[in-house]
Amino acid sequence: MSTTTIAVLIEHRGGEVAQPSLEALTLARTLGEPVAVWLGSEVLADAANLLGEYGATEVRVANIGDDARHPARAAAAVVTATGDADTLLMVSTFVNKEIATRVAMVTGAGVVVDAAGAQVVDGKVEAFKTVFAATWNVRCRVETDKAIIALRPNTTQAVSIGAEAVAPTIVDVETDLPEALETVTKVEPVPPSEGVPLAEAAVVVAGGRGTGGDYTLVREMADLLGGAVGASRDATDEGWISHEHMVGQTGTTVTPALYVACGISGAVHHRGGMQASGTVVAINMDPDAPIFEICDFGVVGSLFDVLPQAMETIRAHREG
Repeated sequence: MSTTTIAVLIEHRGGEVAQPSLEALTLARTLGEPVAVWLGSEVLADAANLLGEYGATEVRVANIGDDARHPARAAAAVVTATGDADTLLMVSTFVNKEIATRVAMVTGAGVVVDAAGAQVVDGKVEAFKTVFAATWNVRCRVETDKAIIALRPNTTQAVSIGAEAVAPTIVDVETDLPEALETVTKVEPVPPSEGVPLAEAAVVVAGGRGTGGDYTLVREMADLLGGAVGASRDATDEGWISHEHMVGQTGTTVTPALYVACGISGAVHHRGGMQASGTVVAINMDPDAPIFEICDFGVVGSLFDVLPQAMETIRAHREG
């Protein structure tokens, strides 16, 4: 009996594998035999071994340099590398959604983005996700022979295969890159922000208008919990914090295990970007703030009073 091949497009930065790709490999093991697809540069031995620890039997490397940042050319490489795969998994990022669309146009695959997981039902891949600002849970069955599923970070727990892990086979993928109307002429890496990337963080502590522009306690709480700092659109529009921290429908959509909203009223735009979080804690002085309608635990009070007490209790618990 043949084994279904499940390709996973790997996210990497500076040669290091991003955590959400390990989550995707973990899910891939439940669907078939995972193979990793690596775009851009030569894969490092440590990275390849790590992919093997999470189930990849092969690492297919398309060494296309900076063209990996060009969606049309990246998609061409992915098509070449995944021709034998029934399902392609990837992390649900803006760039990957465009790659998924272009791959689907060539292969006729069905696409589901922002998925929280997937399984095989009656021989077809079914993905599950939340829609309409996380007010509905839906299941989407891909009826075509090939499926492309883009997964949100933190929706699958990354689990290695332990002692059964073997070093994966490295396979070089040669691909003809298509002509395009635009060309990548220069790449300038942006220094990464401190801490965990917002979209990948398992814990997000976000501040809104209630901070008054002072994010000291929000940052301190995020550091204590090993999380990332988020913000509402009001806070970024005021210039209190950069837009890369904005959580919302037009900002970053996050799905952490814990979301702490500090001084955020909970407008529809903001809720749409965080409502699928595992546990939501809200701190707001207004007892009628909409954020209290969706939170799991709410505190009516000033974040400047609540956060210091919370951090003191957390530190005391850890020391105990």
